[in-house]
Amino acid sequence: MLPEFEAGVNGLKEGESKDVEVNFPEDYHGKEVAGKTAVFTITVRNVAEPVLPEVDEVFAKALGITDGNIETMRAEVKKNVEREVKRRVDSQNKEAAMEALLAVSELQVPNALINEEAARLAAEMKQNFINQGMADAKNLDLPLDMFKEQAERRVKLGLILAEVVQANGLEPSKEQIDAVIADFAESYEDPQEVIDWYHADNSRLQGPTSLAVEANVTDFVLGKAKVTEKALSFDEVMGNQA
Repeated sequence: MLPEFEAGVNGLKEGESKDVEVNFPEDYHGKEVAGKTAVFTITVRNVAEPVLPEVDEVFAKALGITDGNIETMRAEVKKNVEREVKRRVDSQNKEAAMEALLAVSELQVPNALINEEAARLAAEMKQNFINQGMADAKNLDLPLDMFKEQAERRVKLGLILAEVVQANGLEPSKEQIDAVIADFAESYEDPQEVIDWYHADNSRLQGPTSLAVEANVTDFVLGKAKVTEKALSFDEVMGNQA
C-alpha cells in the first residue's frame, strides 16, 4: 500500500472511519491515477494480530508430516526454504543476464510485433481478472499502451535469445528439461503425478523448455561477462525489504 494509506490506518480502532488523502507517484503503475491525489474513506472492520502456534506434534502434522516428528518437519522446511532461495537467486541472475544482453544489443523491432505482444499481455491480464471473479471483467477494455514497454522488451529478448541460442548451440537437452520439471514437481505432494502430467502432452513441455533455454543462456552470459558477486540477506533475496 501507499505510505499515506498505511499511515492513515495506524491508531484506528474497530468500527472507526477516517478520510485519508493519498498522493499517487508520477510513475505509479496505474496510469489513470499516476500523479494525482485521491481521498480514501477507510473503515476498520476488524483488528487482529497473528499468534504463533506451539511447534509440537500437532503443528508438524498440520504441515503434512504424518507421524508428527518435529525433526522431520524442520528438515522438510529447511529443504523447501533452500529450494525457494535457489529459485530466487537463479531468477535474479537470469534477470541480470537478460538486462546485459539488452544493453549490448541494438535492435529495432517492428511495431506490428510489439502490438501483437501487447495485445497478448492485455488478454492475459483480462483473463486473470476473470479468473479472480472481478466484476465486469469480461467487458474490461485494457489500453494497449499500458503494455507497450513490457511488450517491446519481451519481443526484443525473444529475438536476441533465439540468435544467441542458435549461434552458440545452447538448445537444452532432454535431461535439462526433465530437471526443470522435476524441480517443479518437488514442491507437490505427489511429484511423479506432476512429472507424468507434463509428459502426457508435448505442448505442456513448452514452459519447462523455455526455462531450460533461459538457464543455458544465463550460464553462457555469466561465463562471458565480468561478474560482480553481491552478498544479500535472506529478506533481500525473498523480496521482503522494508
